Amino acid sequence: MIESRVTLNTEVSKDGVLTITISGRLDSTSTGNIWQGVIDALERASSKRVVVDTSEIDYCDGTGIGLLVEIQRRQKKTGSKLEISGLRDEYQKLLDFFDPLEFEESRPEKSRKTNLTEEVGRATFSVWDNIRSQVAFLGELVAALYLAARNPTVVRWKDAFLIAETAGVNAFPIVALISFLIGLIMAFQAAIPMKQFGAEIFVADLIALSTLRELGPLMTAIVMAGRTSSAFAAELGTMKVNEEVDALTTMGLDPVRFLVLTRVIATLFMMPLITIFANLFGILGGSVVLLSMGYPLNTYIDRIIQSADYVDLLGGLLKSLAFGLIVAGIGCSHGLRTRTGASAVGDSTTKAVVSGIIMIILTDGLFSVVYFYLVSVREFLSVIIVVCYV
Repeated sequence: MIESRVTLNTEVSKDGVLTITISGRLDSTSTGNIWQGVIDALERASSKRVVVDTSEIDYCDGTGIGLLVEIQRRQKKTGSKLEISGLRDEYQKLLDFFDPLEFEESRPEKSRKTNLTEEVGRATFSVWDNIRSQVAFLGELVAALYLAARNPTVVRWKDAFLIAETAGVNAFPIVALISFLIGLIMAFQAAIPMKQFGAEIFVADLIALSTLRELGPLMTAIVMAGRTSSAFAAELGTMKVNEEVDALTTMGLDPVRFLVLTRVIATLFMMPLITIFANLFGILGGSVVLLSMGYPLNTYIDRIIQSADYVDLLGGLLKSLAFGLIVAGIGCSHGLRTRTGASAVGDSTTKAVVSGIIMIILTDGLFSVVYFYLVSVREFLSVIIVVCYV
């Protein structure tokens, strides 16, 4: 291994000429040792003429050339004369490749303060661009689902079953645990006021209706948004950053049909199944409270059968289908819209989870309003039929 040694000598003559003598190996290891010394000598002397003696330089690489270019840049900036003497021809040719003026020090521009109107405009445009992208993606997804319904062979079913296992089956333990705990907590909280009236058994009615209609599908969707939607966004976002999505487009393959369709179908297939198990474990959690109060299991089951029917179950499963479409669609949409950069995948994942949860809550509210009016209409029609019959 060759040891890098370099020496620096500076001398100012009586007529004010600064002579800088560099000797030894001027490479990436040694140049940093004399760089600041050269700069200090130029600033301290403030000479109108500078001579750099490089005749004793044994070796010079790109770092050494960078030092010479920096000397040239500083002298041209001050208007002083510069002479580099004794530099070998091969090093001189390398030095001539660079224009010192191209390496002017750039000062970062101060960030301009924006007013309220500009901030509101940017936020509005961002929201509008997001809505437009989501609508365009939804159109492509609907077209892909329609094509898959007409010709199921276009779907890569092996990938769909694999995604169903990783995104659905593997989520079963956490969904079951959360549903069981939610049912347990709700039963304990409801039993406290109902105990004052001796109506603890009606806790079963509350658990059955709230779990089948609301909490089962909702908690499953939120868990899937935090687990599955983020995974889809991260997977597709990484493929986007690595230009794999662009490669699919170059090969004539539609990314929505090739990547998104299998994930959406797998999620739509698994969401109702996981919701059924979430309902079961939520009701099971409520039974623990009733059993601890001395009520037999048969009584608890009878109250559930009397208070809830298949309409409540099907209503919750219909919600789960809509939630599954939201979870998979938003995750894949944000994944395909990932930008470049180190934090791009993380930003897409965060946006997918936040947007998914917001859309799930809004959709759940919409379902609640629709179900309320459907029940009202059904009761109204029942009253009319009874009156007409009488």
